[in-house]
Amino acid sequence: MPKKSHSALRRNFRELLATPVCVETASVFDPMSARIAADLGFEVGILGGSVASLQVLAAPDFALITLSEFVEQATRIGRVAQLPFIADADHGYGNALNVMRTVEELERAGVAALTIEDTLLPAQFGRKSTDLISIEEGIGKVRAALEARVDPELAIIARTNAGVLPTEAVIERTLAYQQAGADGICMVGVSDFEHLEQIAENLTVPLMLVTYGNPKLHDAQRLASLGVRVVVAGHGAYFAAIKATYDSLRAQRQLTHSTSNLSATELTHTYTLPESYVAWAEEFMDVKE
Repeated sequence: MPKKSHSALRRNFRELLATPVCVETASVFDPMSARIAADLGFEVGILGGSVASLQVLAAPDFALITLSEFVEQATRIGRVAQLPFIADADHGYGNALNVMRTVEELERAGVAALTIEDTLLPAQFGRKSTDLISIEEGIGKVRAALEARVDPELAIIARTNAGVLPTEAVIERTLAYQQAGADGICMVGVSDFEHLEQIAENLTVPLMLVTYGNPKLHDAQRLASLGVRVVVAGHGAYFAAIKATYDSLRAQRQLTHSTSNLSATELTHTYTLPESYVAWAEEFMDVKE
């Protein structure tokens, strides 16, 4: 099969956004996972910011990974990927000018789309990690991202947390990002279909949901009818890889007699040392996680 160019993959993603169907992303975190996902017929993949932090730093999702580290991982994937993949670019690694640099670098890496969120990251002194920037700053980031891209096929998706604001405020933000020119809106924290309907009725751009497998949103046909084109149900493939690595190495050390049978979640918690980061945040940032 002939190899598709980055532009062709971006066009494929644009076609997906324009089609009245809803698909789930494959969690792609390295070149091998990207090839597997494409071979299995996934329409789109995603490189999660939290997954990149685990893969590159073995660190929790506290906005510790740098742009260059994230771009390196995206570049490795983009070199071989034969499915369009989305980069979870977090907050764009800084202000609107940093967002421009982020778009430039990730476009070169070969991503088909990227999300820029309006979370106040990294967490500020005395502030919670779920605090959001102002709408005006969020609009500025969207506009900066659009200005920075070279290939017009690259999709810029504005992301917000619908779970930390009243519905009216979510509607205000998503409408503002749509009017600023975002190619799509990504939301995390949508609770159920009633919540989604209230937000979606005000929007005309394609939607992307991060559901983490929320059973109250488990109806692809209904999601599609509300404009949702892409769902991120989680990163199960990556966590399965962590579990498989742990079990394989235990067996190699002939520790099969051990009563230890940690889950992928427990393993991630064990080896990313989150308590240390929380303690440092409490000591140096006065932030209570």
